[in-house]
Amino acid sequence: MRVPDDLRYSADHEWARPAEGRIRIGITDYAQDALGDVVFVDLPAVGKAVGAGEVLGEVESTKSVSEVYAPVAGTVVAVNAALADAPEKLNQDPYGEGWLCELEVASPEALGALLDADGYRALTEP
Repeated sequence: MRVPDDLRYSADHEWARPAEGRIRIGITDYAQDALGDVVFVDLPAVGKAVGAGEVLGEVESTKSVSEVYAPVAGTVVAVNAALADAPEKLNQDPYGEGWLCELEVASPEALGALLDADGYRALTEP
């Protein structure tokens, strides 16, 4: 299981990549593996304001449907529209082409409350 050191993680298995007042969000390698083959992704609307822990969208796989949660509060400023035609990118490249959306962060300090890579590994490794 890959856990890049440069990302922050939620206990709900989302990752966040900070970049100039925004964060890019996706699901972790652990999450996509647990879900199995992803067949549909429901993305949030651009402009939607979300609180930390609120539902951003859903990921449907051959095994189940799972909600995706906002790791921090913010406003959706971009979504990965390519997932509509290629949801399998979540399985193939969860930290790259499989990103879900970008948030303009309400409070940059909130990222400090997320897990670092070592903390996430401790959460997910037996």
